[in-house]
Amino acid sequence: MLRSLCTFSSNLPAQCCCGVFIILLLGNYWFLPVLYALWLYLDWETPQTGGRRSKWVRNWTVWRFFKDYFPIHLIKTSDLDPSQNYLFGFHPHGVLVAGAFGNFCTEYTGFKELFPGFTPYLHILPFWFRCPFFRDYAMCAGLVSASKKSVSHVLNNDRGGNIAVIVIGGAEESLDAHPGSLTLSILKRKGFIKMALRYGAHLVPVFSFGENELFKQVANPKGSWLRTLQDRLQKIMGFALPLFHARGIFQYSFGLMPYRKPIHTVVGKSITVEQNLNPTVEEIEQLHHTYLQELRKLFDEHKEKYGIPDHETLIFK
Repeated sequence: MLRSLCTFSSNLPAQCCCGVFIILLLGNYWFLPVLYALWLYLDWETPQTGGRRSKWVRNWTVWRFFKDYFPIHLIKTSDLDPSQNYLFGFHPHGVLVAGAFGNFCTEYTGFKELFPGFTPYLHILPFWFRCPFFRDYAMCAGLVSASKKSVSHVLNNDRGGNIAVIVIGGAEESLDAHPGSLTLSILKRKGFIKMALRYGAHLVPVFSFGENELFKQVANPKGSWLRTLQDRLQKIMGFALPLFHARGIFQYSFGLMPYRKPIHTVVGKSITVEQNLNPTVEEIEQLHHTYLQELRKLFDEHKEKYGIPDHETLIFK
């Protein structure tokens, strides 16, 4: 039960932080949010310059319960060179992105032991760093902005040892996060390829088995009125609004808590990338094609271990 409460509470911090800010602003302690707004102005660039991680926050006991709830497992398939920087392409987005957070923003799935000498940075939408208080909590866990400036800061490290973790499918892919779905929004996603070439960061495909099994979404096939509305809202606001449900805290029939489904995040082999400050369209296309091949290979090699039938395959769109 404690694990369930911890998982449920981890889904609501942004909304709660915004609520607290508004309550303070409208109450007798209005000066506190005003002072915080000043701090926000002075600290605006921090999410784009490596953030402000805290070992204490990343080691909170609540994250151990979070990891054990599903549970979340991190699997390494090959060694990485700590003198190099890497760009991890994380798939799929899912609704919660629990595997990405549990593995790269906490210290309870063995990342340090599996990848000694590395510091992971999970990149999320810049929108979340506009949420008062939540932005500071997020940076303490190792979350940083997904802006070009932020990714550049992480990968432009002469000493190596930095890992930029990018959820490639983004908000668009979350709308396809139905149980059993193997659809990835990646064919038009080539910005991460350009960044890898520009900084000579080696590419690593990462597939998180079980990520799409945590919630059930209201049916929203392409062309439906719901999907059309969701797509329009995404273009306006920059993030998606999937209509999902799962289980409750004290019952299993309906609620907003994720189902207890195991998540196995498999880190593939690295793709060597030579630095190229001005890559041509053909060079970008070639590396993108190689990445897709390695991603599919990673999925096919491990799918049967995690309950996916042999005839199933990834769908790229």
